[in-house]
Formats: sequence, structure tokens, C-alpha cells
Amino acid sequence: QVQLVEAGGGPVQVGGSLRLSCQATGYSHSRRCWGWFRQRPGKEREGVAAIYAGDGKTYYADSVKGRFAISRDDTQNTLYLEMNELQPEDTAMYYCAADQRGWMCGDWKLEYKYWGQGTQVTVSS
Repeated sequence: QVQLVEAGGGPVQVGGSLRLSCQATGYSHSRRCWGWFRQRPGKEREGVAAIYAGDGKTYYADSVKGRFAISRDDTQNTLYLEMNELQPEDTAMYYCAADQRGWMCGDWKLEYKYWGQGTQVTVSS
């Protein structure tokens, strides 16, 4: 059974940093697409970052380029999202997701098959 469990969310001040993690069980990283999504209050869910495990290529939404970094640790089967220079508009529930269609990585319309339960990030001044 595939399970994705996020951790690392919480309150943070403007300009601060957080590192989210997503532990995967029952599903390996190889040749998969792994992504981070977020849902801000009153908004639709949006893609934030993705990484193709086959070659490590990464993809970012324009709103987070240069501030967020996605990475993975294959030995721990864990996905990370390093978030820096956080702003109030980054406040959201953050979800990790996985899908076997690695060739579609970077397409934010990809409907990922597996999802975590989410971790809340709240940025305040």
C-alpha cells in the first residue's frame, strides 16, 4: 500500500525558511514524478515544484522560482521542499504527490495518483 506522509510545516515569520519532507512507503522514487502542491485559503490547488526521479530534472512554478528547492533522498525514499524567503502568500496546505508517468513531470495538469495528507504552512509578519 502506497503511503505519503508530509512533515515540517508550521508557523514561520516573513522572510523565514522551512523544510518540508515527504516520506514514501510502498513506492519507490525510481523513474517517477514527484511533486509538491499547495492550496491557499480560498484558492484552487496549484503545483509548486516537481522532480523527475529518472534524471533529477526539476520544475517550479514562477511564484516560487529562486526561493524554493525540491530534492529527494533515494536512500530514505524521502522528498523534500526547501522553502526560503517565505511570504504571507505562501501560507497554504502543502501536499506531496507521486505518479508513475514521469514523462509528464512539469505538466501541472498531471493528475497525480498518490497524495499525502498535507502539512500546513503559515507565514505571518
